[in-house]
Amino acid sequence: MVANLSLPRIMRVGRGAADELGDVIMGLGLNRPLLVTDAFLVGTGAAEHLKATLLKAGLRPRLFSDTVPDPTTDSVASGLKALHDHDADSVIGFGGGSPMDTAKALALLGVQGGHMREYKAPRVNLGPALPVIAVPTTAGSGSEATQFTVITDSTTDEKMLCLGPAFLPLAAVVDVELTMSMPPRLTADTGIDALTHAVEAYVSRKANPFSDSLALTAIGTIGRHLRHAYADGGDAQAREAMMLAATQAGIAFSNSSVALVHGMSRPIGAHFHVAHGLSNAMLFPAVTAFSVQAAPSRYADCARSLGAAATTDSDAVAADKLVDALRSLCRDLEVPTPRNYGIDQDAWNRLTPLMAEQALASGSPANNPVVPTTDQIQDLYSRIYA
Repeated sequence: MVANLSLPRIMRVGRGAADELGDVIMGLGLNRPLLVTDAFLVGTGAAEHLKATLLKAGLRPRLFSDTVPDPTTDSVASGLKALHDHDADSVIGFGGGSPMDTAKALALLGVQGGHMREYKAPRVNLGPALPVIAVPTTAGSGSEATQFTVITDSTTDEKMLCLGPAFLPLAAVVDVELTMSMPPRLTADTGIDALTHAVEAYVSRKANPFSDSLALTAIGTIGRHLRHAYADGGDAQAREAMMLAATQAGIAFSNSSVALVHGMSRPIGAHFHVAHGLSNAMLFPAVTAFSVQAAPSRYADCARSLGAAATTDSDAVAADKLVDALRSLCRDLEVPTPRNYGIDQDAWNRLTPLMAEQALASGSPANNPVVPTTDQIQDLYSRIYA
């Protein structure tokens, strides 16, 4: 098997790395970046601080802060206008997964035009696109190192997975100091998101030795540090470990794939406006329990790396312990069920057939150890509701 591997050309990782963003962009020969972020980071002053860093380096940035959670084709359209008005030569994604996804979409549409639905999976997008420089502020999405973006069609509410090297950031600047103010709920949801990335990358039918090593390392790091980061946001060691693990997990799944959890979580986000990491967390234990018997040795490796099983446990026992550990983690991090989150049961049941179709159409379930039927996906949705 030949693994086709893709990573950002430049990665700056460590405390204070964001202060070097201007140098990174200047070194790439770029001058007019569009800084894509959200209203929250404008409100905290972080966006203006980063813009000042760019101005000090002699660059000519413009700020676009109208991204929305789970970006839509409508929100991307306003960003595209800002991109063209500025005559931008590059795009900076500054924030969590939503600004990152928006930046990646703008970089491609700014060159190729058209509508985002033309670029959704199974199409593999090779480019051209404007250079993307990614600066994450959450330890979860790993988007700074992936060749994926997810945009919701404003007309149909379909959460479209778009993939290919055109979406891979040219550079990633990973600075743990940007995550220190994350509240507990966001810490939990993004942390479980990173764990989902790592586990699914490892059990995926597209797994390879390169992605395996990063996935297992990330799983172990998250197992040791996520609860600490959730309980004490000021724990610098836990924050730094989670930031690195999220990037490692992002590289792992970008060079392998995600699977059924992600396929099922995207429709939940699109129809019920649940944050991506939280919808993953709602699904993670049940989907793992459904899948575990098809690849017990792979899930057992994940359990041992997580610290949930001993080396003396058989693969079957260790795999079952992983399911128990994920349930325990979700309890400890107070992950709500869809019902407890406030989703109406009638609406959930009515949309379940459509969500199952959209999950399968995304392609991600085909990478799962067990490739589910539509009926099995509907059953899983029913099981996790309460």
